Amino acid sequence: MKKFIVFLFVLMLFIMSYKDKKFETVKKDNVISEVKPKVKKVDIIYNDEVKNIDLEDYVVGVVACEMPASFDIEALKAMSVAARTFAEYKITTNKNYRLSTTTKDQCYISVDKMKKNWKDNFENNYNKILKAVESTKNELMTYNDKIIISFYFSISNGYTENCENVFAQKLHYLKSVDSSWDKEYSYKEKTIKMSIKDFLNKLDIKSDKINDIKIDRSKTGRIKNITINNMKYKGTVFRSLLSLRSTDFDIKYDSDNVIITTRGYGHGVGMSQYGANVMAKNGYKYDEILKYYYTDIEITNKL
Repeated sequence: MKKFIVFLFVLMLFIMSYKDKKFETVKKDNVISEVKPKVKKVDIIYNDEVKNIDLEDYVVGVVACEMPASFDIEALKAMSVAARTFAEYKITTNKNYRLSTTTKDQCYISVDKMKKNWKDNFENNYNKILKAVESTKNELMTYNDKIIISFYFSISNGYTENCENVFAQKLHYLKSVDSSWDKEYSYKEKTIKMSIKDFLNKLDIKSDKINDIKIDRSKTGRIKNITINNMKYKGTVFRSLLSLRSTDFDIKYDSDNVIITTRGYGHGVGMSQYGANVMAKNGYKYDEILKYYYTDIEITNKL
């Protein structure tokens, strides 16, 4: 009988020991999963080197480069979601895609560059942008449950532009909307002057004078096509050849010079950054800003 009792006691100790070990293993696994959460990584090309960095760190670098840190926090949040969405669209629609850190994709700067640019304001600016990015972590814009290509630009002429008038692709969520807030900034206009010779050379027109100019504008006032001396150019091509701020411009000329006045800065499709800032100052939250500039989109946590 005593042997049987001893046997039961040993068996109970074994079972208890097994449960404790099992519990410790589960607990250990839980700790590991908490300490090392899954982090989204992206490949970028920065200073001619390929770097693999956290997506959220990349978004911080894009917001720091693309939008003034002085902007309202809600505008910075909207920019964070737009930047993250643009990056995710690129890497999910192109296998093994490496994000350019120039205007080919999105401008990006490192923390060291931020310190150099901001100097004494680095800590305040960095923490403000970090807060905007972290408060929207993993958030993306979708349309019909698909990630959108979230174009954005600096400032409009008072209206954003239909996507098909710039990128030759009609997208429901990239429709023209009123952005009258942009008119509050004198920054939207710029006048440049160049000689007739330089003007015609940049357009590869073999002549020493301008004979005729014909302009075809979209409903938003931007130039869709322009014909000079029987040479026809798409507005976006003309803008690129002459390094203009936008495709909304007026041209005046005499026998010696050409004077071009542009309104707005950027291609005009998607979110106006300056418009977003005015909306934020007027009390709009970041999701309201995004849903205004991107028609019928949803903001989801897809990552």
